[in-house]
Amino acid sequence: MDQLLLGIDIGTSACKVALFEPSGKVLAQSNQGYPVYYPKPGWVEQDPEEWWAAICKGIRETIETARIRPDQIAGIGIDGQSWSCIPVDREGKCLHNTPIWMDIRAREIAGRVTREIGFDRIFEVSGNGFEPSYTTPKMIWFKEQMPEVYKKTDKFLQSNSYIGMKLTGVMSQEVCQGYGLHFFDINGLRYDAELAKDMGLSVDKVPQLFACHEVIGTVSAEAAAQTGLAPGTRVVAGGLDAACGTLGAGVYLPGQTQEQGGQAGGMSICVDRATPHPKLILGPHVVPDLWLLQGGTVGGGGVLRWFRQELGAGDSFDDLTTLAEKIPAGSDGVVFLPYMSGERSPIWDPDAKGVFYGLGFDKTRGHMVRAALEGVAFALQHNLSTAAETGVQVEKLIAMGGAANSQLWTQIKADVTGKTIKVPTSDTATTLGAAILAGVGVGVYESFAQAVKETIVITREHKPDMEKHRFYQKSMELYLELYEDLKETFHKYH
Repeated sequence: MDQLLLGIDIGTSACKVALFEPSGKVLAQSNQGYPVYYPKPGWVEQDPEEWWAAICKGIRETIETARIRPDQIAGIGIDGQSWSCIPVDREGKCLHNTPIWMDIRAREIAGRVTREIGFDRIFEVSGNGFEPSYTTPKMIWFKEQMPEVYKKTDKFLQSNSYIGMKLTGVMSQEVCQGYGLHFFDINGLRYDAELAKDMGLSVDKVPQLFACHEVIGTVSAEAAAQTGLAPGTRVVAGGLDAACGTLGAGVYLPGQTQEQGGQAGGMSICVDRATPHPKLILGPHVVPDLWLLQGGTVGGGGVLRWFRQELGAGDSFDDLTTLAEKIPAGSDGVVFLPYMSGERSPIWDPDAKGVFYGLGFDKTRGHMVRAALEGVAFALQHNLSTAAETGVQVEKLIAMGGAANSQLWTQIKADVTGKTIKVPTSDTATTLGAAILAGVGVGVYESFAQAVKETIVITREHKPDMEKHRFYQKSMELYLELYEDLKETFHKYH
């Protein structure tokens, strides 16, 4: 079979590489980790060259495990974490570590630019607030704080476009991640050169725009030697990890909604027109002529990973959720605010902190684990209720990410939101979405509809317990009240 598809996912803690048959069956996959750096308070960086080294290793391992010839791969799709800002010179050399989506070093710049240009003008073009974690403020930061790097920079790249460049030598900017650039017109899907100029930037510093399933080039001889891929293998532009995961979960029609349970949490509602909300995230879907109204939270699967690492006492994830199962809904009054690196939507507060409320001598680790799971679910519900203010209604959610493997956590989310949650093959949703883009781009699939029909399988369904939902509404009120009461303290002592 010469129609195999390779999906590459550049996550925060690791990259995933997976090889698929056109049916969506996984032939082999690899997971390779890399570090996150915290050089100063509010700074969160990664080295794109460490991504590349991990991906090269992962591709070789995947090909070897699958026991295929490299020339059996028809196309490669790449997805990546949002809001990278990777400065590269004309030869494609990375000039500095990239601030990643958790980085808030540009917070003062974001406030200043918003005041000078005006929130309304920026929002009218981009459909997004000018928050420090987006790409645009980071570009300005490089210009002001590292002018020599900025001067040498030919283009600023996103995570997936950097790997696309390493594979093909072509610098690209696909439309899906364009929303991280506030001079990207969210309706027209083009750059607004005048707004960029008013921000002190130039559209010359960003690459040409491509559709997400568009072939940008082919694997070079140099990249083939490093990865084990066949020279000439076609590579498509790819897209945002959350958007590819949304596609890989089967969301490609207006009204469908993905619930994300990776390192970060959130949701993506598929809409057929740009429907912005100042407290949410709006970006093009990887599927043409559609957009995603998104909520992106810091707290997701990473919350349980942190708890296990710091407080788990050697327990596995299953051990921790077993402890949580013994605790009643509402955790006997223990509430957790999952703001582990500030918080993104809908509060957009870089000073917000993770908080356990309601601890006492009668409380156990099980209470803390359950409260952590519930806190992430409350953050999801906060975004869904905010989206409802635009008139967008959600009936069912389709879950993806490692957290969807937990039946308890998924049921808690169903009970908190009052929504039915369906779970496809969650561990591969993101890499599958990237592979589908490649499949459509190189002609393995005639359409996105065909691709979804052939590849997506729902494995289970969680219906909400409406009695627990009504109970959780009271806990949700406390969750929201705690943030409002602590907000000024967060800001005072950040």
